[in-house]
Amino acid sequence: MSDRTPARPTPALTRWEQRTEVPLFAASLVFLAGYAFRVLAPHDAQPWHDISLVLVNATWLLFLVDYVVRLRLSKLGHRFVRVHWLDTIVLLLPLLRPLRMVKVYWAVQQRRDRPRLGLYARVITYAGMTAVLLGFSASLAVYHLEHGAPGASIRTFGDAVWWACETLTTVGYGDATPVTPGGRVVAAGLMACGLGLLGAVTGSFSSWLIQVFRREDEKEPPRSG
Repeated sequence: MSDRTPARPTPALTRWEQRTEVPLFAASLVFLAGYAFRVLAPHDAQPWHDISLVLVNATWLLFLVDYVVRLRLSKLGHRFVRVHWLDTIVLLLPLLRPLRMVKVYWAVQQRRDRPRLGLYARVITYAGMTAVLLGFSASLAVYHLEHGAPGASIRTFGDAVWWACETLTTVGYGDATPVTPGGRVVAAGLMACGLGLLGAVTGSFSSWLIQVFRREDEKEPPRSG
């Protein structure tokens, strides 16, 4: 098979993804909860810190097993990393798993005859859910990296949440900005995701409005001269 030929998922890979996307999404929420506890809880909160570390490591191990299984079932070999580059990034940075919300929705819809929501409502709903989860993840990561850094303007988790809201909505007041290299990398990624999500929501909403106005125009009786 040529490297330029689009890779089609094998039936075995499709079945695996249908069965595992929703459980893995639940595992990603467990990972996020464990990571949030480790970042926000006092350092002397034992044995909960140890329990949260076990949860984080166990769920990441599940993600690794899923990645290896899908690599084997895809029969793509080394091409899997390039074709499924988002899956590779998400494996290395599990806090980005909200970006897989579309695949989770697809797996859920395979179990139903028809979608419960219209196209525009689906785009807005799932873009909104992705934005909330991604913003919360970025807030945790930036707070973890920034709150103890010299000259940092993000000192509390509330500061980090405010910064994430500014960044996702592309407002950028500048009152809270990362100063560490890691924090700036997180900020750059959140800016790119914010632009994409905002564009998806505004584009879908505009298209929906155009459809509504077109239907209203079609219902109006022709005007007499």
